[in-house]
Amino acid sequence: MAFRKKADYILTYKPDILIVPECEHPNKLLFPIDTPKPIDILWFGKNQSKGLAIFSYSNFRFKVLDNYNENLQMIIPIAVTNGQVEFNMIAIWANNPTDRDGQYIEQVWKAVHHYNNLLTDTKTILVGDFNSNKIWDRKHRQGNHSNVVKFLEDKGIFSTYHFHHKQAQGTEDNPTLYMYRHKDKPYHIDYCFASKDFLNKVISVEIGNFDDWIMYSDHVPVIVTFDN
Repeated sequence: MAFRKKADYILTYKPDILIVPECEHPNKLLFPIDTPKPIDILWFGKNQSKGLAIFSYSNFRFKVLDNYNENLQMIIPIAVTNGQVEFNMIAIWANNPTDRDGQYIEQVWKAVHHYNNLLTDTKTILVGDFNSNKIWDRKHRQGNHSNVVKFLEDKGIFSTYHFHHKQAQGTEDNPTLYMYRHKDKPYHIDYCFASKDFLNKVISVEIGNFDDWIMYSDHVPVIVTFDN
């Protein structure tokens, strides 16, 4: 929250595209005068202090796809282009308290089925806060973390962190969340999944560390760098 007060810290990494859950509405984004301003913005949410924002700090532009399902509130299918590179991106903040079937990974499970036709082994990225990890799998629930991962892998879409660092789901060395900002409550719940063509272009997948980021958020950034 209060991204306007924190933008400078993540912008030192010069992101091309930035996904920010729990971000205030653009009308509240009164950045300091010397803070770089985004070129394009999408924002979704009912609480103007706490929605899902997608920013471009490059020549990429966004368009929400026609098959956006508003019932999947914070899972947004977007066409991304800069005139040379084009791809589909699903921005995710898995958080829908109004869904009695499940507000977290179950939302992603519903989304990958609803947007099934967008999910291919080329030009596809899913990225954001999944609020999930294999360690919380409910075996009797179809829409659990492991089944989402398998569904995507069957489509040729893989977690960039796990691929790049050669780690298995549920055994991550690098947390992305410190619950209640406690260092002894670490979890890996934020992901960037990419299709095979993008996966082969991954240069690095960095996870922010606790000491650098905990003063700003209980989450740390996931930074994925692709080659040209």
